[in-house]
Amino acid sequence: MTLDPRTWTVKTSEAVSAAMQVAATAGHPELMPHHLLAELVKQDGTVTAPLLTKVGVPVTKVAEKCATALGKLPTTKGGAEPRLGRELAAVFAAAAETQTEFKDDFLSVELLVAAMHEIVGVARDEMLAALKAVRGSHRVTSQNPEDQFQALEKYSVDLTARARDGKIDPVIGRDEEIRRVVQVLSRRTKNNPILIGEPGVGKTAIVEGLAQRIASGDVPEGLKSKRLLSLDLGAMLAGAKYRGEFEERLKAVLKEIIDAGGEVITFVDEIHNLVGAGGAEGAMDAGNMVKPMLARGELRMIGATTLDEYRTHVEKDAALERRFQQVYVGEPSVEDTIGILRGLKERYEVHHGVRIQDNALVSAAVLSNRYLTNRFLPDKAIDLVDEAASKLRIEIDSMPTEIDVVERRILQLQIEKVALAKETDAASKERLSALESELAELSVQSATMKQQWQAEKQGISAVRTLKEELDTLRQQAERESNLEKKSELIYGRIPELERRIATATESPAVATGEPRMLKEEVDAEDIAEVVAKWTGIPVSRLMEGEMHKLVHLEELLHQRVVGQDAAVTVVANAIRRSRAGLSDPNRPIGSFMFLGPTGVGKTELARALASFLFDDEKAIVRIDMGEYSEKHPEFVNRIDEIVRFAPLTRNDLGAIVEIQLQYLIDRLAERRITLAVTPAARLVLADRGYDAEFGARPLKRLIQREIADPAALLLLEGKVSEATGNAMIIVDVVDGALSVNPSDAAH
Repeated sequence: MTLDPRTWTVKTSEAVSAAMQVAATAGHPELMPHHLLAELVKQDGTVTAPLLTKVGVPVTKVAEKCATALGKLPTTKGGAEPRLGRELAAVFAAAAETQTEFKDDFLSVELLVAAMHEIVGVARDEMLAALKAVRGSHRVTSQNPEDQFQALEKYSVDLTARARDGKIDPVIGRDEEIRRVVQVLSRRTKNNPILIGEPGVGKTAIVEGLAQRIASGDVPEGLKSKRLLSLDLGAMLAGAKYRGEFEERLKAVLKEIIDAGGEVITFVDEIHNLVGAGGAEGAMDAGNMVKPMLARGELRMIGATTLDEYRTHVEKDAALERRFQQVYVGEPSVEDTIGILRGLKERYEVHHGVRIQDNALVSAAVLSNRYLTNRFLPDKAIDLVDEAASKLRIEIDSMPTEIDVVERRILQLQIEKVALAKETDAASKERLSALESELAELSVQSATMKQQWQAEKQGISAVRTLKEELDTLRQQAERESNLEKKSELIYGRIPELERRIATATESPAVATGEPRMLKEEVDAEDIAEVVAKWTGIPVSRLMEGEMHKLVHLEELLHQRVVGQDAAVTVVANAIRRSRAGLSDPNRPIGSFMFLGPTGVGKTELARALASFLFDDEKAIVRIDMGEYSEKHPEFVNRIDEIVRFAPLTRNDLGAIVEIQLQYLIDRLAERRITLAVTPAARLVLADRGYDAEFGARPLKRLIQREIADPAALLLLEGKVSEATGNAMIIVDVVDGALSVNPSDAAH
């Protein structure tokens, strides 16, 4: 029988060439089926292994069979090229028959494996049934068909399976966004949510949270049996050398999704990469390939992308955009971030083998929000905790500084001892004697310290091992369907393990009151050190209390700006109002016009303020208004009409006082603090706030200066807060002036 390599797939040609080389090297005169099968089971990226697994035969067993059979073959010398054996020719003939039956254009490796079913030890019908199950409805129409077989398994990650195995970190919060995604997925058409948000706000975490809910059955009936698969576009594009290769892979994936009959939900992270992916001249890009399927509802897809990428890529393609329903993912607040960190804390403790204090989590959220302004919560806060824990773990595994100092001293003394041993004078002998005494003392000290270090290290490692075991048991308890085994885990083994961890945590050093050599808890200072390394801001500045700095803000600004008390006070009050949450959220923190002769401190105050707020006096945008001095009469020509407003009267001010006060009352109410303004105080505000020339603006400034500023100071000093049981501020008139004080209940 003559073989035509042009009808083989690339993998078949590679296997035959490798088998020929092995036979020639071994001196076998004929190429036998065992030569070829031995090479076929070695190949990567084919369906040989899944096929053998399907029929219940391990790959290693087949390889051993082939090796044994090849060892019994006769050998010749002379280096002649092996000829095709009759048995292998029969294998190719049988494979060609199956190829015709399957309507394949090329002879693929799995057909050859199926033709050698007798060597594998499986009946032909069973092997063909397994082959159909593995290949599905795909035909071999190219010389690289492996990309199409089990494409979904190859180019995706099953998030629901990972969630069942406990390989996904817990998702804290984001209930509203997950509910919105579920709502969109449950629609009849256009059931494709797209998560849009800044990098690091938790878009992927929302999808992982959905996978966890599907795994635990906490979703509507229509989603309970679904699989959530994360599509890997990078893997699809990797190695696609020829035109159309990427499209073939994507088409194979989409076909498997359709064949699943709606049981698969696809997640594409960085979905903007779909637009233009694989698109060459005259070729269709991935976005256009999925559009019809999305429109028909055959494909349920969740996308995730950033705001910028969405505007740049997806928004431009209106046909693709309208097939997705937007779900905006905002940045969580500092309080929400602290909750997220508390939920993740145990995973990071188990991974790093250290304990993380709660104050470290609070510091991570607060400091990252204040100083890492170019990134987003919760990602930047999680990174801080992770790096601080990693740093502490490295310190635990490294030799402590105390031991290192003693070891260096011992080495220095040993060098000195060798030098003194050659001297014969009395002074040298006396020095040698003292040196030997110190060496003996230091050696004992070093041995004791090393013993303590090793003991502490072993204790920490033991706790880490127990915590890993506890984590495994908890995941096992969640997955366990047998109620008897589940209750045994929850009420028996898990509490016992928790008791052992508590006992192991109380180390002998702690019990005896001896100082520990190793620090095993991440605290707020560790977090501050990481922030200091990232930003260059000294740790002492980071750890300084925010409230203390705000109360004494004038003093800090006066360190750089001499005099100008009124200007400094006005600016400081604006910052305090903002930090206390009493400034108007729809306006800037403050807008000031600094007037005065040159060199009196106008620019210096702006720099000092930038230094206080952002720890960098260069964090300031300077605009030279000289560039805007040209007149533009054409602007006036474009106005429809000039409308004149009548000036306000004194009688109008009473109503405006009520409106302006209500804004401040509402802002304080958000902090659960009541603002009570007496009628006399309202009259004073109406009287002093009236200005025929400037209208109601002076009233706004008066309320800001006379009520909001003192109220902000009371809040920052802690004289008024819900926690103290004194949640009321009273504004009254005393000796003709407005007074702002806590309620009498506090006195």
